[in-house]
Amino acid sequence: MALIPYAVVVVLLAGLLLSMVRVLREYERGVVFTLGRFSGVKGPGLIILVPFVQQLVRVDLRMIVLDVPSQDVISRDNVSVKVNAVVYFRVVDPDKAVIQVENYLEATSQLAQTTLRSVLGKHDLDDMLAERDKLNADLRAILDAQTDAWGIKVSNVEIKHVDIDESMVRAIAQQAEAERNRRARVINAEGEFQAAERLVQAAQRLSEVPEAMLLRYLSTLNDIANDRSSTIVFPVPIDVLSGVMDSVGNALKGWGGGRPQARGQTGAGSAPDTVTARPATTAAPGDASGSGNDAEPVAPATLPSGL
Repeated sequence: MALIPYAVVVVLLAGLLLSMVRVLREYERGVVFTLGRFSGVKGPGLIILVPFVQQLVRVDLRMIVLDVPSQDVISRDNVSVKVNAVVYFRVVDPDKAVIQVENYLEATSQLAQTTLRSVLGKHDLDDMLAERDKLNADLRAILDAQTDAWGIKVSNVEIKHVDIDESMVRAIAQQAEAERNRRARVINAEGEFQAAERLVQAAQRLSEVPEAMLLRYLSTLNDIANDRSSTIVFPVPIDVLSGVMDSVGNALKGWGGGRPQARGQTGAGSAPDTVTARPATTAAPGDASGSGNDAEPVAPATLPSGL
């Protein structure tokens, strides 16, 4: 029974010593308050405090990953979307993180949510889908500027997912399809234009030397002959055909002037043409003005219109 008071004293001294000693890890810092007033930041390592006079608040300096819940956002073009993001930040000034704000984690989370809604509401839906890097940079700059007074450094902000309605998804798909069709038509038109320019240049070069066109014809015939086909198409120049048609037309005109059309023979769909001729008369035997073989010339016959 006499040892009980000594045991109590030893226990009290052990508890007092334990309350005086703190061990902080490498990634931790301790904000020390002496009688309620800020007296400095200590750590890492062994920290000795005055019992009942000094208090220590631990602050973690490692990178913190904060998940921003999904937010309902109305874009500038009046499209309702749901957007969530993630924020990467860490504490750089432990004294500010403890003194300037009650709970820096909760404060940063609420600030990230409101900033996400306000920034994305100033942009169109196309910007949210196509320019995420720019939006991430804007969000990071705003959050970093507003949390600097709390001793927090925002390293990065990433928009994770943009959720839109099914009707808007179909509208975007139709828009993308129309854009692809437009590009295809433009590319096709540009190809036709370039091909036409090349054909004009080739025609100009071939027209300089007539033999070049003949060589081109022979090359085409060679390509056709190599193919297993029973039909051979021989290209004929237009100027050759025009010369042949002129010759045929002249021959028909000459032939038509020497052969009258018989009565009753008509062209298709035309009225019969008549040939009139005056009978030949011979001169009297005693007439000195002409011989017996002279005859009056026959009037030219009229060809049918269908010939």
